[in-house]
Parts: sequence; structure tokens; C-alpha cells
Amino acid sequence: MIDKIERIRIESVFKKFNIDYRKNESTLSRFLEFLGGKKEKQERIALEKISLTVKSGEIVGIIGRNGAGKSTLLKIIAGIYEPTSGIVRKNGSSIYLIATGLGLMPKLTMRENIFLAGAIMGLDQKEIKQRFDQIVEFSGLGEFVDSKIYQFSAGMIARLGFSVTLFCVQHRNPEILLIDEVFGDVGDENFKLKSIKKMEELIRGGASVLMSSHDIDILRRYSQRMILLDKGKIIREGDPEGVIDFYLKNIV
Repeated sequence: MIDKIERIRIESVFKKFNIDYRKNESTLSRFLEFLGGKKEKQERIALEKISLTVKSGEIVGIIGRNGAGKSTLLKIIAGIYEPTSGIVRKNGSSIYLIATGLGLMPKLTMRENIFLAGAIMGLDQKEIKQRFDQIVEFSGLGEFVDSKIYQFSAGMIARLGFSVTLFCVQHRNPEILLIDEVFGDVGDENFKLKSIKKMEELIRGGASVLMSSHDIDILRRYSQRMILLDKGKIIREGDPEGVIDFYLKNIV
């Protein structure tokens, strides 16, 4: 039996954020601070001593309440955040997916945004053209292809962003997928079901997947292993059903 390749290794990762308390303070509060002495800068610990490995083809779910550290962990693995301390190693190409995909430019048309977003994700013009019709068809927004994004509703923007990201990722075929609440706001229920089916092709396509979601049914359906984060720490890891049961009984 061939050993699977280790795609992700995290060792004792610690992450803290410095909070700039002055940003939202009024002129009066800053004046009172001047009279009473300077406040100490506040810190928030987001992750504490996180260690984790993910092997090739493994699908690992991450569960936890808001603020537990799920998105922070995925962003550190993606390279968006640097850990305060600890080691993060990746073996293979990776893509980080978030709910509405890449930021769309309001003053550009849908057509222009598809080409811009595709280029940002590393596709050349020829590759984007090959995917263009599929993106438009999947989004269900064909009649608006030459309309500017600022004319779109929030649901339309979410559908377009998700469609662009989904097909660009499929074209690049990464070895590591980092999925952060992609089904949080992708439009109506029919589009959500269609999106889940399309995402399943990616998840089951052989990449190592680390996915976070508040939709327990999605995590239960796809995860081979589950991690429960609480207050920046892994407090449970293992069989998905056991971890979900503990979460529902003790954390929620």
C-alpha cells in the first residue's frame, strides 16, 4: 500500500491580533485618554498551539462557533495571514475559497469582471474564454452579461462571484482546497443545491480539502475527519459524527 503524501503540516501555530482601540473612539474619549494617560494596546489571541496534518485526498471538516478561529486558521494556511509563531508547511498548489469569491468591481460589467477575476486567479485570456460560457450559464445571469455590477442585487453578485471562482478553481485543479463558508450566501435555494453538486465534483476530485462551514449537514456529508475549534484551540478531533455530537451537546 502506497503512503499518502502529506499536503499540510501545522506545528504549534499561535496567532494574535493587535487591536487598535483608537479607530472608533470619539474626539472626547481621545481627549480624556490624554488627560488620564495612554491606554495599553489590546491583543486578541485567535489561535493557540494548533497542530494539524492533512494528507493527499483527505477531506477534513472544521466546526466551531463564530470567533472560534476557523477562518483565521484557513487564512494562515492560505498565506493570507502570517502566524505569530509556529510552522506552516504546504506541499502542492492551493486555493482559498470564500463565500462570494473574488471581489467584483462595481463599475465594470459582468463580462469584464469575469475576465478580471479569472486573470487574478491565474488564468490567461484563452483559458477564461474557454470557461466563459460555462460561468455565465451556471450563474443564471446571461441576460445581464453586459450590465454593470453596481446594478446587481446582493444575491446576483454572490451567484456571479461563486460561479467565477468555482470554474476557475476547476480549471486550475489545485492539490489543496481551503473552503471557508462558501455556502453562506450564494443566492436562492435552487442555486445553492446546484452549487453544492458542483462543489462536490471539486471536493471528490482528489485534492486535499480543509473546509469550514456552519452547515453541519454539508460537513457530515463530505468530511472524513472532523476538527472542533473553540476559543482558538482544537478541543476535539476524529470521527465526524462523534465530533458533531459533542459540539451540539456541549458547545452550541
